[in-house]
Amino acid sequence: MAITTTKSAFRKGLKDAAPFVLVIIPFSSLFGILATEAGLSVFETLAFSVVVIAGAAQFTALQLMQEHAPTAIVLASALAVNLRMAMYSASLTPYIGAAPLWQRALAAYMTVDQSYVCAMAQYEKEPQMTIPQRMAYFFGCVTPVVPMWYLFTLIGALLGAQIPQSWALDFALPITFLAMIAPMFRTPAHVIAAVVATGAGLLTAGVPYSMGLIIAGLAGMLAGARAELWLDRRAAKQSEGTA
Repeated sequence: MAITTTKSAFRKGLKDAAPFVLVIIPFSSLFGILATEAGLSVFETLAFSVVVIAGAAQFTALQLMQEHAPTAIVLASALAVNLRMAMYSASLTPYIGAAPLWQRALAAYMTVDQSYVCAMAQYEKEPQMTIPQRMAYFFGCVTPVVPMWYLFTLIGALLGAQIPQSWALDFALPITFLAMIAPMFRTPAHVIAAVVATGAGLLTAGVPYSMGLIIAGLAGMLAGARAELWLDRRAAKQSEGTA
């Protein structure tokens, strides 16, 4: 059913993003628990989620904080993990770049993996949508996601504050990362990037202040990009050969 009004666009965004709540609730709760386990107060944990609002970057920063890495390294690592948001913004600009400044600013703050995936799929499916309809759809997408991230971060932090220090939950952080990245292995390039990053991470494990994480991440991105280019060229040659 085609979108014809801003209200219908908002409702469709709300409906499309609603299933993501099933993922947001456990991950935000886990972040809240682990953050208080790492020594943050309930207020600091909630402020962390409100200011950063990026799960992967938050878990990365939390891991480094537990390792007592310098603040500059924590910030640089979290920024490196979150660089994909720059690519998200570039992709969204042709569709919502003409929206009012305050709407674009709010959308920039609320751009997360879920809102980006839903928005791009919808914008490509119905390119005739107006700017107000596109913005309404985008904000519909973030309505069930962002508040739940805040709320269950707080709930997790309150629960975590009651968990004894003897209940070491350090094991949960690497398991969380595995759960986050496993669904991303969709192409050979993704697998190559993961393998290279893993190998580089093991080789640079002794680098001070966990700088090996940044080195491994860059190595993985470069390997994945090169693999994707090679695979695209190979596919193009094969299509030319069969033409």
